[in-house]
Amino acid sequence: MGEFGIGQPVPREEDPYLVRGAGRYVDDVQASGQARAHVLRSPHGHARIVTISTDAAKAMPGVLLVLTGEDEALRKLGTQRPVTPRKRRDGSPAFASPQPFLARERVRYLGDPVAFVVAETLEQAKDAAEAIEVQYDPLPAVATTEDAIRLGAVAVWEGCPDNHAFTHTTGDPAGVARMFAAAAHVIEHRMVINRLTANSMEPRGCIAEYALRDRRTTLRCTVQGPHMIRRMIAAVFKEAETQFRVIAENVGGGFGMKGGLYPEYVLAALAARLIGRPVKWIADRSEGIQSDEHCRDNVTEAELALDADGGFLALAVRNYANIGAYNNSDRNAGPPTNNIGVLAGTYMIPAIRSEVTAVLTNTMLTGPYRGAGRPEAAYVVETMVDLAARKLGIDPAELRRRNMIPAAAMPYKTALVYTYDCGDFGKNLEDCLIAADYAGFPARRAEARRRGKLRGLGISSTVEASNAGLIEHAEIRFDPTGTVTVSVGTHDHGQGHATTFRQIISDRLGIAPDRIRFNYGDTDQIAIGTGTFGSRSTVSAGTAMVIAAEKVIAKGRRIAAHLMEAGEHDIVFEQGRFVVAGTDKAVDLLAVARAAFVPAGLPKDIEAGLFETGTFNGGERTFPNGCHITEVEIDPETGAVELVRYTAVDDVGHMINPLLVEGQIHGGIVQGVGQALMENIAYDGSGQLLSGSFMDYAMPRAIDFCPFVLGENEVPTKTNPLGVKGAGESGTVGALSSVMNAVNAALAEIGAPYVQMPATPEKVWRALRAATK
Repeated sequence: MGEFGIGQPVPREEDPYLVRGAGRYVDDVQASGQARAHVLRSPHGHARIVTISTDAAKAMPGVLLVLTGEDEALRKLGTQRPVTPRKRRDGSPAFASPQPFLARERVRYLGDPVAFVVAETLEQAKDAAEAIEVQYDPLPAVATTEDAIRLGAVAVWEGCPDNHAFTHTTGDPAGVARMFAAAAHVIEHRMVINRLTANSMEPRGCIAEYALRDRRTTLRCTVQGPHMIRRMIAAVFKEAETQFRVIAENVGGGFGMKGGLYPEYVLAALAARLIGRPVKWIADRSEGIQSDEHCRDNVTEAELALDADGGFLALAVRNYANIGAYNNSDRNAGPPTNNIGVLAGTYMIPAIRSEVTAVLTNTMLTGPYRGAGRPEAAYVVETMVDLAARKLGIDPAELRRRNMIPAAAMPYKTALVYTYDCGDFGKNLEDCLIAADYAGFPARRAEARRRGKLRGLGISSTVEASNAGLIEHAEIRFDPTGTVTVSVGTHDHGQGHATTFRQIISDRLGIAPDRIRFNYGDTDQIAIGTGTFGSRSTVSAGTAMVIAAEKVIAKGRRIAAHLMEAGEHDIVFEQGRFVVAGTDKAVDLLAVARAAFVPAGLPKDIEAGLFETGTFNGGERTFPNGCHITEVEIDPETGAVELVRYTAVDDVGHMINPLLVEGQIHGGIVQGVGQALMENIAYDGSGQLLSGSFMDYAMPRAIDFCPFVLGENEVPTKTNPLGVKGAGESGTVGALSSVMNAVNAALAEIGAPYVQMPATPEKVWRALRAATK
């Protein structure tokens, strides 16, 4: 459809109404008769609950309900448990520790929910929560991965004395051993990948309503996959999914964190049943920093073996992943295990071995966050490549060039999990080196020295895995006026699906975009869905729409043949019209759609109406890839790091909308740079949160960034009809390692020790002081 078709840089259609404040978020909705809820949370990282007295709270004005973990209604509910079978190092089953929705007997992290108070107003609920008397017996805590794995460490759970919930091993140990024995060089390094929280613009929240008439619960909430949440909450209540309706309209950012079923959603649904009124709960920012899923938090030991010419022989990685206080689902286990194949990177590495141990600590649970294991794995391999280049005296770009998988080798089976179907990693590198003026860097570094600054350049050449093979569904429904409603099971919470998906439908069916309505986010309106995460939506929902569109064309061809009194095999569909081949006889799709609603004018073998569905089984993984080059300057007096140049060339497959792709890359880079340079969740030794507000948790701002120079290297995949690979996580996957490689390259110029993430001014300053001693 011309300027609106596939490949056109169409601005996001939702931006105007959102910036005008016309969005509809959970807290914008006021249900008739709604009550307000507040959660009383543990002030301790680890403690035994001796007694809880709620009598005074229940007697306070406006209080409707006070729930604790001992209430019978709560104890009747099910709990979430891990589904994927895993094992500990000794072969015994993984240690599973379901989280009660309100703590019983013991709290295991700061912010663990202890009581749920419902009152007429939020202020009354908060006042009542303060009146609840809880006697705690504080216990020793372990808050960091290093502390938890230390011999003789405090056990988070008595049934798991070593704090190892499970160990996940992958690869070829024997092959790795052989390669290391034959290696000319071995690089060893220990990396700390710090803990973050998403800090989405819209806090988590929900409104739960219970209809006694049909005993059905409606949950309006801030989630990324309404159908998944419906499935999970139905299992908790031990009821059929049809007894729940989940609605997620506008959601102000998710980044993976809003993919799970949190205790507050279950508690609000239960409370709505018990008091017979809608119950709203909305987190404030400090509460969110405590109780939103955290992410990352790994300690990794890696070894890279090379031959005398710098050829990669083997990679061995041992990773300890902090999953928090409860191993209660596959969410905290997923990021360090599901995408472990990214460790192979863009390189020919004959043998790889990976071992991941999930570690329990007295901290908030970790879960998926933009990239969900892919940025961490890419950071490990790219850091090792840079360290190897420095030790062997080989230019970092040249070492990558020598070991890179050539485009002619595709499809390429790596030594760890994945087979890459397509990609031109070498072109990414060469294009990015040119765009970044790599050859001019020595002059820029010398000029920075004259100004008293240290300048470093970091490269990352990364690949990630997207579209995990989960089902997705689309519906295309015409009405008698010829307009179209497109419904999908994925969720748009900032990605621009409304624009992208209209482009796909407009391109396939030749329909003007103003005649296409986009529908998502309501389990009563869309039959099947999985959700939006992992850069999967355009692959999965887009393919489902293509399948549905082909069915529309097939049925429309039969109707058009009848209308034009021609043979069906003579009808050609092009640019929104059905044409009798070799003639000027034609009828457009909208006229066919209108005719479909006049049964008297149709043959008996054609059903009235025009409504088609497409369901995609997820297909194969796709592999977005790219090269990112970062330059930083460091002030030796203060340790402050300034981002001065950023260049990236990415292959996300066929771009439906280049403008939206660029926006996704920008956002991903920002979140990667934020982690590398400033963001950090920190606990003290007792499990107290030291970064509980924006006074202590450094969020990146526009002033922290330089302009981004972006390029594209489209290599369409054949795993789906659109040729798309996914773009949501590419920026973050490339940013972590390129930024940290740049910082440490600058420090290495003066012999300063390696700095772990985040490279804060204090850390960098201390490294600089160490180099001058």
